[in-house]
Amino acid sequence: MRKIIHIDMDAFFASVEQRDDPSLRGKPIAVGGGGVRGVVAAASYEARQYGVRSAMPGATAKRLCPDLLFVKHRFEVYKEVSQQIRSIFADYTDLIEPLSLDEAYLDVTENKKHIHSGTLVAEEIRQRIFETTQLTASAGVSYCKFLAKIASDINKPNGLKVIKPEEAILFIEALPIKKFFGIGKVTEKKMQGLNIFTGADLKKLSQIDLVRHFGKAGRHYYNIVRGIDEREVNPNRIRKSIGSERTFNTDFEEWEDLKDRLEPIIKEVFELLKKKNNYGRTITIKIKNAAFQTITRSKTFGSDLKDARQFKLTALQLLEDNYQGAGKIRLLGVAVSNLMSEREEGGRQLEFDFPFIE
Repeated sequence: MRKIIHIDMDAFFASVEQRDDPSLRGKPIAVGGGGVRGVVAAASYEARQYGVRSAMPGATAKRLCPDLLFVKHRFEVYKEVSQQIRSIFADYTDLIEPLSLDEAYLDVTENKKHIHSGTLVAEEIRQRIFETTQLTASAGVSYCKFLAKIASDINKPNGLKVIKPEEAILFIEALPIKKFFGIGKVTEKKMQGLNIFTGADLKKLSQIDLVRHFGKAGRHYYNIVRGIDEREVNPNRIRKSIGSERTFNTDFEEWEDLKDRLEPIIKEVFELLKKKNNYGRTITIKIKNAAFQTITRSKTFGSDLKDARQFKLTALQLLEDNYQGAGKIRLLGVAVSNLMSEREEGGRQLEFDFPFIE
């Protein structure tokens, strides 16, 4: 029986900003580079009380919370703090699977401290994180990743939840479908159309029925609702794409204006590929207009795109072929997928990582 911990920092980006600027403490803040024209990257708990959430347009957030303060992101600082946290994790186990800068799975079944209880390990880690960073973390502890992930959200912020093996089935049966990690709004709506509102409802369907309605994911739903999740904590998750994007303070629709703003993004992404020596075969551009409609267009090559000039020309051509019907454009992005590392590590679990910065 594994002992899995899911650690999730509390409102990480916003909490770092409130830690470093005492004038922001206790106030509703949204982290994001574009202010009301951008997208919320993170919201403090004070802002969340008004319904402000990450990935929300800044203008919507401001309407929900008129006193909302926008703070420019500092990703280098967040990365530095994240490394401090991961160093703490490494004192307990080498089986660490980061999901993002602010959350990770840890397998502490056989831990370096020889602590018999996963709960005690989680408590000790949370205490050390606070002592080191002055930031709080929430944790979920269980025998599998699915339950540990859900548990970490139950007593947020600064909380701990343990789901023991003997408690798992009743817990899952009572769990609302929308709380199932991996079930989004579209799947939730489809399940509700099938009278599936809780884990108990989901459990009534056979594996054949679930596969018929939800494809391969149906097998996963069949297992997790029965507390079966054999996925191991994987310290070698593979990045599936590399990219960047920008939200502009002014909308643009003329080619020269758009070209001038896409070129530095192209350069940034290519430099990332070069630095990581992890080139790819598929290049994608992202266009978002003033009405928040998103267009993505891609081109795939037969070999890795390692030439900077060809990379630039391809991205610009994709933009030139698709910008005219979009109207006024507020955001542009570039990403590369089908990466070398992904192909070299075929068969391993893949991590979709498209780190657009807004």
